[in-house]
Amino acid sequence: MTRFDSLQAWLDWQEKLHPRPIDLGLGRAAGVYRQLNPDQKQPLTITVAGTNGKGSCVAFLEAIYRAAGYRVGAYTSPHILRYNERIRIDGQPVDDALICEAFSRIDAVRGDTSLSYFEFGTLAALSIFATANLDIQLLEVGLGGRLDAVNIVDADAALVTTIGLDHLDWLGHTEEAIGREKAGIFRAGVAAIVGDWQPPISIAEVAEQVGAVLLQMGKAFTYRKHPQVWDWRAGDLQVGQLPPPAFKGEHQYRNASAAIMAVKTLQHLLAVSDDSIRQGIQSAQLPGRFQLIPGEPRILLDVGHNPQAVQTLIDYLREYFPAIKINAVFAMMRDKDIAGVLNMMRDRVTTWYLAPLVNPRAASPDMLETIFQQQGLDNVRSGFADFSEAFHAARQNSGPDELLLIFGSFFLVSEYLSKFS
Repeated sequence: MTRFDSLQAWLDWQEKLHPRPIDLGLGRAAGVYRQLNPDQKQPLTITVAGTNGKGSCVAFLEAIYRAAGYRVGAYTSPHILRYNERIRIDGQPVDDALICEAFSRIDAVRGDTSLSYFEFGTLAALSIFATANLDIQLLEVGLGGRLDAVNIVDADAALVTTIGLDHLDWLGHTEEAIGREKAGIFRAGVAAIVGDWQPPISIAEVAEQVGAVLLQMGKAFTYRKHPQVWDWRAGDLQVGQLPPPAFKGEHQYRNASAAIMAVKTLQHLLAVSDDSIRQGIQSAQLPGRFQLIPGEPRILLDVGHNPQAVQTLIDYLREYFPAIKINAVFAMMRDKDIAGVLNMMRDRVTTWYLAPLVNPRAASPDMLETIFQQQGLDNVRSGFADFSEAFHAARQNSGPDELLLIFGSFFLVSEYLSKFS
């Protein structure tokens, strides 16, 4: 007998089930997975980790393999509007009933094992994908790598994007420590693709320790841009005349290049034509990352929430909006480097509008105001009842030729898309 009859009821229960919302470790999830899938059947797998760029790489891979005619499962987090976005088959979120059935199966075999919200979701995705007749599954690591629930699966190719300072309390306070955790998805004899020009030394050290086949940007593969197209190369392999990536920003050429390297690594298992690669690079979709909404003013949505991601936002603004007044609706989670982000953006934002978020992890407007004061920033408006009130104030005070930027958190972008899109 199933415990609940609606997806929301399951999710509400999961949020209260485990004593810690983030509880890294493979033991609980791996034990339940063995019960859930005793034969350990799984599709071909690419696991993606990194500080920023994971979602982009998964989106490129998903689009490339779908363009090649393969049946693709993708597990990502967090979601923007609906939980179902986390578990996709052939580009479409699976329905409530399928997720509820998976939750019920997990609940039936877990015994007295307590699982976190993320562990339940990961196990549900793996359970659904195992019986969906997929050609390949793409798994995005939620936090870290080595001890993330996704890492209970041995990937056929592992991809690490970039390494930056984030989630310091769980992963360590240096890029070397964080890189070591991210590289925990590497396996012996398996391609370990690194989409960073200068990754921490610890990544190569882990690859050597486990016997993974290290393929690093700038060494094993690279790219070259031309006025209208770009080329990708890895030794004697080349894909030329590639269209610009679907997502804006120089960093997306790196993400797309890493995705192509992963595809080429598995070419002997899933053949993909260069035309499918070109089509996928151009057609990939990723809401909330440099998402531009036309109008007066134009609205730019960005989920960037750490200094590395915000630097890519600054680079994007410099390229596409070099001399334009920008107002920002802003919120961040309280465990992020809020002061660092403000200092990076202080010269680009004319007026800040602080939006309250209904989330226990969110920094309160009072906390944000204090940090703004500490950074010597007084161009701030607050006291809004909710996101909608902050957004309306910002839009009303933005001219038709100006840019209204909404950034700092997935939850903030979700608020806009759920209420105004």
